[in-house]
Amino acid sequence: MRKPYADLFLASFLILFFELAAIRWFAGTVVFLTFFTNIVLLACFLGMSLGLLAASRPRALIRSTLPLAMLTMGLAIAAFVLYVRWENELTITLGGQQSSPQLVYFGTEYRPADPGRWLVPLWAVAGTFFILIALTFIGPGQVMGRAFAAIPDRVRAYTVDVAGSLTGIAAFAAMSALELPPSIWFVPIVLVILYFSDWRDALQVAAAAATLGIAAIGAHSLTAYGGEIYWSPYYKIAYARERGEINSNNIGHQTMLAVSRTGSLYRLPYFLNRDAGGAPFEDVLVIGAGSGNDVAAALQSGAQRVDAVEIDPRIQRIGSRDHPDRPYADARVTVHYDDGRSFVRRTERKYDLVVYAVVDSLVLHSGYSSLRLENFLFTRDAFAEVKNRLKPGGVFVMYNFYRQGWIVGRLAAMAEEAFGARPLVISMPHREAIRADESQGGAISFLLAGADSARLAAVRAAFERKGSFWLNAEAPKSAAVNGFATHPASGEWHRVAPAKSVASAMLLPSDDWPHLYLRDRAIPWAPIGQGMVTMAVLSLILLGLFAPRGRLRPNLHMFFLGAGFMLLETKGVVHMALLFGSTWVVNSVVFAAILLMILAANLFVLRARPQRLGAFYAALIAALAVNALVPMSAFLSLEPVVRTLASCALVFLPVFFAGVIFATSFAASREPDADFGWNVAGIILGGLSEQLSLVVGFNALLVLAIVYYLLAVISAARTTTRKPGMPC
Repeated sequence: MRKPYADLFLASFLILFFELAAIRWFAGTVVFLTFFTNIVLLACFLGMSLGLLAASRPRALIRSTLPLAMLTMGLAIAAFVLYVRWENELTITLGGQQSSPQLVYFGTEYRPADPGRWLVPLWAVAGTFFILIALTFIGPGQVMGRAFAAIPDRVRAYTVDVAGSLTGIAAFAAMSALELPPSIWFVPIVLVILYFSDWRDALQVAAAAATLGIAAIGAHSLTAYGGEIYWSPYYKIAYARERGEINSNNIGHQTMLAVSRTGSLYRLPYFLNRDAGGAPFEDVLVIGAGSGNDVAAALQSGAQRVDAVEIDPRIQRIGSRDHPDRPYADARVTVHYDDGRSFVRRTERKYDLVVYAVVDSLVLHSGYSSLRLENFLFTRDAFAEVKNRLKPGGVFVMYNFYRQGWIVGRLAAMAEEAFGARPLVISMPHREAIRADESQGGAISFLLAGADSARLAAVRAAFERKGSFWLNAEAPKSAAVNGFATHPASGEWHRVAPAKSVASAMLLPSDDWPHLYLRDRAIPWAPIGQGMVTMAVLSLILLGLFAPRGRLRPNLHMFFLGAGFMLLETKGVVHMALLFGSTWVVNSVVFAAILLMILAANLFVLRARPQRLGAFYAALIAALAVNALVPMSAFLSLEPVVRTLASCALVFLPVFFAGVIFATSFAASREPDADFGWNVAGIILGGLSEQLSLVVGFNALLVLAIVYYLLAVISAARTTTRKPGMPC
């Protein structure tokens, strides 16, 4: 005999834990899903919604979950193998990454889109996995729906659901902290599914064993570059020790090298400063310290103290163990595992040099938004904070293979605004001009900025006198001469000179619109617009196939509550990431805090039994309006304790009001499984709506959330007219 409370707890745990595991596993296996983890998230929600709506069906759909998981994960591995082996024949098209994209995804532009190759659009790849992942989650959703229907007290049932979800978050956070691989993650997933689908069934046991085997292959054996595989809290990391190469989620990330021998590029800012007669950089901050190349460059150039900030502990530990120059063993180095923006804001130290060291994360900061981990580093607000951390005469340096001229121009414009002076922009190989519509190809761009910096002024003056600086690939040769006075006689020396003109940029990223790699305020049709349409169409098709006829009529009240809540949750995650760092720890704490606020709302409803919701709707909409009107940057100037309290109140109070509204409405539900299913379906609409942040920014998303909640009020009023006694 089934125990509905236990089943509901386990189903909620399974769905949340499985969702988090799927987001990480598919991002680490199918290279293009690295940048679109919200596809996996929304697929999980869709499957859960369909399962809830199909709760009354006699067939136990959970029995198809393990075979579908085996099929979907096996297809992911097959896609990986084919993509690697057909390197010269196959290209996944991703919005013109090879020419002039509107939105740049680093690591995706290496294959040409020539007519002679197999060209597969991303929407086809994403749509295939979207539908398969959704189908996989229908079974757990049905189990949840049946458990809801078996518990008369809806609010107590929802409380158990939240408790199961909290346990799922805590369990996955613990595994992330321990850096356990997917071969461990999927053990509890498979065991809980077997519990629901009959562990004595030979087919289920075989599918379970195959699923664990496929998860293990993806976890330990699948890499395009060879080497050791680790699972940090952020990436699947492949490390080829003999070459010093570190790859994240199957994309080339960084290479350790002996900076003392061949690391002249890493020491370029130090050589320029030294040879122009500038005072040495004694206190250095390296953001994105990684495996240690930039730390080694600072030490070899005479730095007396180096603060090395790296968000991924595994990458730093690889460098600490194996970097040929052993920079992390030096007593002058202090390592900080933190988000760079968060560290800059919290530290009280001042620096002679702040370096953004090839800061590109190659991963989204969560499945709830389109932000990458580094997005908040590249805003006008972030540059102003860097300026405040510089000593008089200090210099800010950022460099990377920025891919597009408009990105370089945007960075230069932000630096000029923050520092009050045009930055020095250098392209290697040298370019006289950096144009907006021009691909930067394999060129690396350096930007040096400072406010009234004597060091930077001396470098500018040296360039004006000499015209060029000469750099040798072998660091000892460059260290032995003055690059401004060198007249090389061989090709071993490379010319360094400022670009005479740099693309102008009118649209500058801010903390509300932190999209460095998006050219305009727009939703690019390829691939995002295509992906949104694909997911919407597939969702409607699956809804028609799996929802019983009597349940196809939507509960619009629950639907719009779900849509509004998804936007509220997205804004909360982004807001807290800005204030406290885009780390996995912050994300886990925020998700847990949101669930705790929902739990508090449930307990309030159980105790107070509110009969009318007008006051709660008014409080919710007022809180959302304040959230929308107060810019996120307004919190940054507050004292830490005040900032924490104010931001938590602004983010979590609306969650409480929304939780009271949902719990009270859900308490009166006559079909809890179907109503909860329509609520989750609304979450999918909210997830698709999140892409509007690319146009309007994150604060304005709350205006749309207000619209959704107002539509919920109207829908509830109409339902009340038809069904007396339901809360309004």
